[in-house]
Amino acid sequence: MKLTHIIPIACLATTAWATPQSFDFKDPKGVNNAVFKLDAPLEAINGSANGISGTVSFDPENPGATTGKILVASSSLTVPNPMQKEHLLSGNWLDVAKYPEISFETKALNHVKTEGNITTAEATGTFSLHGVTREIAVPVKLTYLADKLSARVPNLKGDLLVIRANFVINRNDFDIQKGQYEDKVSPTIDLSLSIAGAATR
Repeated sequence: MKLTHIIPIACLATTAWATPQSFDFKDPKGVNNAVFKLDAPLEAINGSANGISGTVSFDPENPGATTGKILVASSSLTVPNPMQKEHLLSGNWLDVAKYPEISFETKALNHVKTEGNITTAEATGTFSLHGVTREIAVPVKLTYLADKLSARVPNLKGDLLVIRANFVINRNDFDIQKGQYEDKVSPTIDLSLSIAGAATR
């Protein structure tokens, strides 16, 4: 084969490899989770949510171009104390019947650093909670695992994208009992996200 024939084929292969992949974060195993913690002077509240979905577009050749949206079903938030859980989901607090989703939509990644299959960055985007949307910046760690989907979900072939993020929001910014009960319900909420998305093929 002539060199003039090989070059276009090589370019085509490079282009195909560089195409962004769409990762689905609705986990069939149901283990994706978000953890939240409120540490007030009188009480500490720890809980989690597993109703996670959303899609992220990720290009392993250009991680800085990552975009996407992660959703959490508000009704999936839970805490160990049944009464606290009832209050949390009620109209006085999160009002999950009226606001069924919590979301973060990434607009851009800044300060991107990639070593091997791991990318760290600051994701800027919009965080929506309790009917209020605010722009925030979140430190994230993205781990791209090529051909590892079958190790997590047997009988499925494809790649995994694992996202880890830890950040803090203030419930007062989202009109959740603003300025109230701060001795028992901390205004600051520590959030931790540990999720894996799948790109099947």
